[in-house]
Amino acid sequence: MKQENKLSGSATEKKKKGSPIPVVLILIGAAFFVIMLILPLAAVIYRSLKDGLALYVSAVTAENTLSALKVTLIATGIAVGVNTFFGLCASWLVTKFDFRGRHVLSTLIDIPFSISPVIAGLAFIMTFGRMGWATPALDWINSRLGTDIALVFSVPGVVLATIFVTFPFVSRELIPVMQAQGNAEEEAAAMMGAKGFTIFRKITFPHIKWALLYGIILCAARALGEFGAVYAVSKTRGKTFTLPLEVDALYMAGSADSITQAFAVSSLLVMMAIAVLIVKQIVEYKGKKEEEK
Repeated sequence: MKQENKLSGSATEKKKKGSPIPVVLILIGAAFFVIMLILPLAAVIYRSLKDGLALYVSAVTAENTLSALKVTLIATGIAVGVNTFFGLCASWLVTKFDFRGRHVLSTLIDIPFSISPVIAGLAFIMTFGRMGWATPALDWINSRLGTDIALVFSVPGVVLATIFVTFPFVSRELIPVMQAQGNAEEEAAAMMGAKGFTIFRKITFPHIKWALLYGIILCAARALGEFGAVYAVSKTRGKTFTLPLEVDALYMAGSADSITQAFAVSSLLVMMAIAVLIVKQIVEYKGKKEEEK
């Protein structure tokens, strides 16, 4: 009987080894990867350099491009900082405390995933725009302080829109890790007299640091490429445009030079995406190495 089982097992292993299914699946995956990712990105790089290096350099160093790059980096940096702080707070609250409305809060975190970015931008206009309900309060603050603060059609509006669309990324990476960690270690430390920040720094943070870094990377990647929400609250090219909006403006101009310039500016986003991808892979590799130890 045992010999029959061994024979049937070895026959099954031979069938698995000789099966063409894994090879076919690998080829399909590789073909999809090449067609949907490698070829389009290679086309962007090729088209951006097609008319010579001089035109490429002039396109990426143009005043509007540098302004768009600056706004993009400002919006991304602020969005990542704000969402990291609030993502940590929200994740800690949802996973470490039991209170009425906890599931509602967890659901609200996911709202940016289910709402179109354009709708989010329009919501900011309806709130902080000229006819928005918050405009009287903003006008009162400006009159009292002698300022000219504007939250739409300005860089602050771009920052707010970017924060909104990227808010869930940090929280959604941290919440599953914190739930898997449980509360036993924190409760034991609290019973021994440890304070809240000490518990977080010594116990919680070492368990979530790689998930936090991964969430920050995803948040930054999403912020760099945001178009819809920013398009709704941005107005002036050279002042409030981000790189995706600058690419759109150049491409829609329609001339041969402007289209080439659009691809040149697009190549900046491609290089940023590749840099983010490399950092992501490094973080994943180090996280796995630490888990194995």
